[in-house]
Amino acid sequence: MKFLKAEWRKLAIINYEINPDILLKYLPKGTELDFYNGKCYVSLVGFMFLNTRLLGFSIPFYRNFEEVNLRFYVKKKEGKEWKRGVVFIKEIVPKYALSIVANSVYQENYKTRKMKNEMHYSDSNLIVKYSWKEEHWNSIQINAESKSQTMENDSEFEFITEHYWGFTKRGNKTSEYEVCHPKWDWYPVKDHHLEIDFKKVYGKDFEYLNHQKPLSVMLAEGSEIEVHMKKYLAKEPSRK
Repeated sequence: MKFLKAEWRKLAIINYEINPDILLKYLPKGTELDFYNGKCYVSLVGFMFLNTRLLGFSIPFYRNFEEVNLRFYVKKKEGKEWKRGVVFIKEIVPKYALSIVANSVYQENYKTRKMKNEMHYSDSNLIVKYSWKEEHWNSIQINAESKSQTMENDSEFEFITEHYWGFTKRGNKTSEYEVCHPKWDWYPVKDHHLEIDFKKVYGKDFEYLNHQKPLSVMLAEGSEIEVHMKKYLAKEPSRK
């Protein structure tokens, strides 16, 4: 069943390598960490939610807004297939009602903060900036070429954007939900600027990101998306 339909646009993605041991306490039961070329990734992602509809209904003042999240990548074996997904450390949005709905329905860690965005276009340049206030203003800014390119198979960009499941950990319980969207185009990044206090925003486990250079910086165009209702994973039978 479709829970949400919207557009995710202009996704600014900052990728870091992380020690896998840091993520183990956040790992939902039944999943395992997913690696790219032997590296464990954590990503800071800012983007626009546009034309949002919940259960088919458009809610005034809640159609268009920013989101910034910190996430890592997992996979879950189901039969002979792998479900590749993400786990969110924290998701930041600008309206309390959004946090209340997301936290109650999906048990995600949504927080409400003041937010703003800036978009600047020219024939050769695209500038995207997302800001949020955690005592002081934090921000992600990317300067990219204005012409998008098609995703390449087996690329780092494909790995980051082609995880179509969300997994949530609540104690010993794990829930999952599917996110459907086509493959995304991307914009070649010229430069970027970050103003983020990772310790203040995301906790001590991620303080080291204040001093670490990103593995890569990406800007994805995005698309229309659909988020399906969650379901809890069946418990494994006890072994005697």
